[in-house]
Amino acid sequence: MNLHCSQPGIQFGPQKPRIVPVTPPMALAAGLRLLRSRSHPLPFSLTAPPRLLLARRVSELRFLSSLEPHQRRRFFAVKASSSRREEEVEDNGSVVAVRDGGGNGGDSGDGRIVVSELHKEANEAYMAYAMSVLLGRALPDVRDGLKPVHRRILYAMHELGLSSRKPYKKCARVVGEVLGKFHPHGDNAVYDSLVRMAQDFSLRSPLIRGHGNFGSIDADPPAAMRYTECRLEALTEAMLLADLEQDTVDFVPNFDNSQKEPSLLPARIPHLLLNGASGIAVGMATNIPPHNLGELVDALSVLIHNPEATLQELLEYMPGPDFPTGGTIMGNKGILDAYRTGRGRVVIRGRTDVELLDSKSKRSAIIIKEIPYQTNKASLVEKIAELVENKSLEGISDIRDESDRSGMRIVIELKRGSDPSIVLNNLYRLTALQSTFNCNMVGILNGQPKQMGLTELLQAFLDFRCSVVERRTRFKLSQAQDRYHIVQGIIAGLDNLDRVIDIIRKASSHVSAATNLREEFNLTDKQAEAILDISLRKLTSLEKNKFIDEGKALSEQISKWQELLSSKKLILEMVEDEANEIKNKFSTPRRSMLEDTDSGELEDIDVIPNEEMLLALSEKGYLKRMRPDTFNLQNRGTIGKSVGKLRVNDTMSDFLVCRTHDHVLYFSDKGTVYSARAYKIPECSRAGAGTPLVQILALSDGERITSIIPVSEFEGDQYLTMLTMKGYIKKVSLDYFSSIRSTGIIAIQLVPGDELKWVRRCTNDDFVAMASHNGMVILCPCENIRALGRNTRGGIAMRLKQGDKMASMDIIPASLGKKLEKGSETQQSHGRGFSGPWLLFISESGFGKRVPLANFRMSPLNRVGLKGYKFSSEDRLAAVFVVGFSVGEDGESDEQVVLVSQSGTVNRIKVRDISIQSRFARGVILMRLEHAGKIQSASLISATETESGELEEAAA
Repeated sequence: MNLHCSQPGIQFGPQKPRIVPVTPPMALAAGLRLLRSRSHPLPFSLTAPPRLLLARRVSELRFLSSLEPHQRRRFFAVKASSSRREEEVEDNGSVVAVRDGGGNGGDSGDGRIVVSELHKEANEAYMAYAMSVLLGRALPDVRDGLKPVHRRILYAMHELGLSSRKPYKKCARVVGEVLGKFHPHGDNAVYDSLVRMAQDFSLRSPLIRGHGNFGSIDADPPAAMRYTECRLEALTEAMLLADLEQDTVDFVPNFDNSQKEPSLLPARIPHLLLNGASGIAVGMATNIPPHNLGELVDALSVLIHNPEATLQELLEYMPGPDFPTGGTIMGNKGILDAYRTGRGRVVIRGRTDVELLDSKSKRSAIIIKEIPYQTNKASLVEKIAELVENKSLEGISDIRDESDRSGMRIVIELKRGSDPSIVLNNLYRLTALQSTFNCNMVGILNGQPKQMGLTELLQAFLDFRCSVVERRTRFKLSQAQDRYHIVQGIIAGLDNLDRVIDIIRKASSHVSAATNLREEFNLTDKQAEAILDISLRKLTSLEKNKFIDEGKALSEQISKWQELLSSKKLILEMVEDEANEIKNKFSTPRRSMLEDTDSGELEDIDVIPNEEMLLALSEKGYLKRMRPDTFNLQNRGTIGKSVGKLRVNDTMSDFLVCRTHDHVLYFSDKGTVYSARAYKIPECSRAGAGTPLVQILALSDGERITSIIPVSEFEGDQYLTMLTMKGYIKKVSLDYFSSIRSTGIIAIQLVPGDELKWVRRCTNDDFVAMASHNGMVILCPCENIRALGRNTRGGIAMRLKQGDKMASMDIIPASLGKKLEKGSETQQSHGRGFSGPWLLFISESGFGKRVPLANFRMSPLNRVGLKGYKFSSEDRLAAVFVVGFSVGEDGESDEQVVLVSQSGTVNRIKVRDISIQSRFARGVILMRLEHAGKIQSASLISATETESGELEEAAA
């Protein structure tokens, strides 16, 4: 075998191996060596010294990696051990790690090789690296809420004397101080951290006061550190740096062991929650939102007084985060999750207003005053402009940024007729005007990273603050005791002043004087030295009294501090008092408002205008959604306008008016009800064929929709009254239909051969009007109809004659019920002497009339009823409506009726144009049906003043 290694190292030839001298890199001289044992021995022997044995028994074998950029492959480097001791390595092909544990390990003879498995070695090395990043860079400490770089910057500024009352100094001076003494990393990292602590849009309570360009919310970079200046904020001094010199925290050596730096700062309030934190470490990250200072102190006080306080009790004082850029927090579910488990999702929306630009054209504008936290304002404006240009965002005519020093103001001008709420919902859905803050509250606790909830974070800080107060008290107690000891010695000397002077005068030296004083008055060394250091001016009686007063004050302080150290309750009271002191001095009102909603998620309905719409249903189950101005107002007796294209042998079944946000309940002839939002019906023109209901609803074979009820809200006092073709009637609470599965639910039980034909909304105060094909009418209070469950049949509504069936049903509102008086059947006239409300009768042949409700009397159910219409032999009743809800100044009806023939022709006429006649009259022609078959359906709508004006102009 001929082996050759192209790199400098070991070369093998056909005769014997030749070893090329190699100088290993210094960085790997005593580092990690890799050894891979072979399963089979080499087919040759190595005899050249130093001996290299590639077999089951290996003496000292290493893998070294060359650090030259152009070198990629690994090579063998060999070395002989002076002890000639061979260590056995298991010959199983595994990779092991070899460390040189004896210093040089060369010919000196003191080298030692430690064999370990590679995965264990890699695991230990990686964990050591990960913990170094976690503790030294990326994650904040729970106790003071700072990362090492922020802590070192603040301490360096404190050492430089850059207090809030001192002049500014160049940021370059501070960065140099930090780099040279505490933080041996890049200057950009230090300067970026310093800049962020001075930005009021990044931190809820900035820690540094900056002078110069420190960046903007548009992500503009700050000026170079040689141009900007800084100093500490007053809050920083009071909250983080107070009592730093009173042994409150431990000091550790800096990177070169030349001086000390604090391992923590003695924070007085939970800074980690006040300003939050974000960072990415190895295998974990943190993202903690900022909070309001006053609310945070209040929550801390609650925990001090009640360590067992629940999360709900804390939320009463601190309801959620408070972001520096304001905005609106949508819902509290994400906040609860974050405070309970340490992980949650908070939805933030920018704060907006709608301003009217022009009252004549009714043009308006959306004004954005606040944006979500960590959102780039310039990028937001650019994104909105891009969406408008791509026509992904409609209704916007112009956008401009009018922000200045007084505050943020982004103006979005809308086109004429655009709905601001719809445009705003589209902005929330498509841009960063609504964003999400993913809370991941991870911090360093007891030297380990840990994810914590709100209670655990506050309790960890409270434990730390108690230890700070205890250490500070012990420090002050020690100083007071030392001073008290000195003062007691001085007082003892002043009480025996003549003897003290005599001893000092007779002493031969300073040492002998101190010794004689100790022996004479039983003093300690410190007391004797203090007496010797007293100047002559302090030998007066006045000075003696000062020492006596000082001794009394020190004695009181010592007693006070000893009492404090002996009581946990007193320590907690001091923690609360110091936190409240900061709150009273530095707290500000909340900026982020909280909105009590289920969530901030936007659905399709949020970006769809809630407009009026027309629904047309054919007998074969084709549904059309059209705009309300599709059909112009026409005169009585005209042919009408076609509702559009229909399938072969198809006829119109129902025609109604609703709004796009309504829940539409579809009742089938088999007694099943389905539900779908109105906006899910595809909009089409009058000439369109419509959408098959089977594409919207899960209809069974042969099932037809006979009634459609639009519902805006499912109110508890509302009922649905159902009437079948064979005359069975019942009412069901509307609440039973608020949740309908996609396959539908049972609305009514039917007898064989019966069909559910009419469904209307009502209340117990309303009245129901029912009519049969033969024109028989019954008026009955709705409260007389039993309220039943869905899976029931109901009672008999009308006693029908042979061959007669139910023709129609309508509801009389309670407001019109007082006019239902028993009328005289002899006072019938064709004039307009009868006042409303009226019953509007429409026959299948296109005739119609109005009859005053006063001409009918109340009747119980299961009766024959009163005659309401006199038909010819081939005609019968198509529909009956109660009209007179909306009346004009002249007392006439302002409603309109839409008639649909079997061929799909639609006629829309005013109700006031239909004659008022007696119960036995035939009526007048409403729609000519020579070639249009019969009236298939009719629908009653109320015309607004605007619509009426536009439609009258179109008719003219």
